[in-house]
Amino acid sequence: MTHPTTPAGDGADATIPERNPEPTATAPAETAAPTLRPDDVVARVLARAGTALDEGDTRWTDDDGDQLDREERAALRRVGGLSTELEDVTEVEYRSLRLERVVLAGVWSSGTVEDAELSLRELAALAETAGSEVLDGLLQRRQNPDPGTYFGSGKAAELADVVRATGADTVVVDADLSPSQRRGLEDIVKVKVIDRTALILDIFAQHAKSKEGKAQVELAQLEYLLPRLRGWGESMSRQAGGRVAGGEGIGSRGPGETKIELDRRRIRTRMAKLRREIAHMRPARETRRASRRRHQVPAVAIVGYTNAGKSSLLNRLTGAGVLVENALFATLDPTVRRARTPDGRTYTLADTVGFVRSLPTQLVEAFRSTLEEVAEADVLLHVVDVSHPDPEGQIAAVRTVLGEIEGVDDIVEVVVLNKADVADPETVARLRRREPRSVVVSAHTGEGLEELQRVVAEHLPRPHEVVDVVVPYDRGDLVHRVHSEGEVDDEQHTADGTVLRARVGADLAAELRAVSVA
Repeated sequence: MTHPTTPAGDGADATIPERNPEPTATAPAETAAPTLRPDDVVARVLARAGTALDEGDTRWTDDDGDQLDREERAALRRVGGLSTELEDVTEVEYRSLRLERVVLAGVWSSGTVEDAELSLRELAALAETAGSEVLDGLLQRRQNPDPGTYFGSGKAAELADVVRATGADTVVVDADLSPSQRRGLEDIVKVKVIDRTALILDIFAQHAKSKEGKAQVELAQLEYLLPRLRGWGESMSRQAGGRVAGGEGIGSRGPGETKIELDRRRIRTRMAKLRREIAHMRPARETRRASRRRHQVPAVAIVGYTNAGKSSLLNRLTGAGVLVENALFATLDPTVRRARTPDGRTYTLADTVGFVRSLPTQLVEAFRSTLEEVAEADVLLHVVDVSHPDPEGQIAAVRTVLGEIEGVDDIVEVVVLNKADVADPETVARLRRREPRSVVVSAHTGEGLEELQRVVAEHLPRPHEVVDVVVPYDRGDLVHRVHSEGEVDDEQHTADGTVLRARVGADLAAELRAVSVA
């Protein structure tokens, strides 16, 4: 299949040849880089399409539990026969997002060819995670996106040809489109066009399970939808304004509230209600965190790029059995479990939502309450997929989002280089030099977990109050708290009670001294 040549005025390339995932063996190595074209990048991405889904993946361990959520999650995959082809393009914003057969599209305006390929490959993984089938792709080398259609007119027409030839019903653009760009591109390709933000929001809507998670996702979706509502002339009018019903006649009539105005008002009302609901859920989280602080329980939060292996690490360290899936944004609702250091101290370990490049602002704002768990932590375990082609880029993307959370700058960050069993040793060594406070692990094999636990124990806050007390035998609860919250230097059992010499928090120290019989 040969696509039409795009006019040079659009900043496009030469004719795109037949898609060929295998490189030509006779091409000289020294000329490969200068002659590399965007369609070569697309061909490599399509050759690896399908990597977002984990059908047949056996990289689970006994620590991952029964994985009962996987059957429910699998039900969200693509279903044949569903189509989003537009019969009336004016109604696109009022239709639910159902992906099935998609074509990827992007603009390569800066950076290297590796950057462009990684971005498009991540878009393919996002589309497959949402339940779609990636059919084809198009990448334009252009200095600046077109303000009207994002692509130039020629490249947009070529994209329409690709859509017709493949039978796709959705175009996914690797960027955040303005409302006018999306409308302009839809008018040309005649199928639904969604951007990167809408795709991520749809994945979040599929995977959210808790009441708070669903409310946060819906709020983010409505914030995204509000400026993108569109009407179509006077046909959207809903009522006559003025006092026509009272017979006032000429001069008193008006278009009244149009359908689009009515929809906007309803969306704003719903958004206000969701914000109130999320605010009402906040005291429960604060109560739980206050209880942990009162009992001097240190907190560790797991953060990182999506699909870096955060949930697998949580399962390894605590046996939580949370969902593990080789897909982007498999975890949305935070999970908090208790864990113990090698010397017996108790701390909490929280698994949080993964980050991604250019994370939609709506999601950062909507999930700010969930990210408070990160701000309350004493140690951050920044999990990095060291087998990824660009781990440094993932680290930078995560730290950009963390920088938007107040109070995170003062928290100790330990970089966990995960998936070391399948990573390039040179990449691991390079990141070890770049990140002095790092630990190499494999959540799949268990490699390096003992060292990780030792490093966590070193950076957890230690109780500072020294007590030397005799606790009566009827107050065994206090002895238990000393073992779980403090550090016991010496323990003896006498006729009067349990003799303890330990370091504990100030509140527990006061309780121990109050009951001591010495």
